[in-house]
Order: sequence, then structure tokens, then C-alpha cells
Amino acid sequence: MQADSEIRHEEANGQGAFFIEREGKRVAEQAYRRLDEHRVVIVHTEVDASLRGQGVARRLLDTAVAWARATGTRVKATCPYAKAQFEKDASIRDVYEA
Repeated sequence: MQADSEIRHEEANGQGAFFIEREGKRVAEQAYRRLDEHRVVIVHTEVDASLRGQGVARRLLDTAVAWARATGTRVKATCPYAKAQFEKDASIRDVYEA
């Protein structure tokens, strides 16, 4: 993983994302929609083909989980990737709302 693979976070107008940018282009993103003040739903995870197989999607999810823990946010998931990770990994399920 390169040094320019810092995961950033943005949220505006009830939508947010954890993402990695390279040369001004998003090469990885996990998007969510806010349900209310304390709940979000992860709707999409996408990783550029050049980064596949490097654990980038999981890094995005781990960052989202850390953020949820720090902010007291509950997380739902309609994104198949995120949903599967929550279902198979009990260590991140403390923020998950099935």
C-alpha cells in the first residue's frame, strides 16, 4: 500500500463516504447514507482494479467502524460486501444493526 493511500472521510447533505484519492481521482470508496442522527447505512463499496486484492475494501470498512465507534453511530448495510463482512466478523459487529 502506498503512502498516498490515506483514507479520507466526507459527509454532506445526508450522504457520506470513506475514500482514497490518487491524482484527484477516487480509486476506492465506501459510501453511506444517513438514516438519522445516530444511524447510517453503507450502500456501496468500490475499489479500482489496480488496488484489488490488497485489503483496501476492508481498510475502508475498518475505518468506518472506528468512526462509528468514536461517534456513537450505528451502522446498517445494504452493500453486499459490507453486509457479508459484518455477518462473518464478530469483532466489528458492536456497531452493526442488522
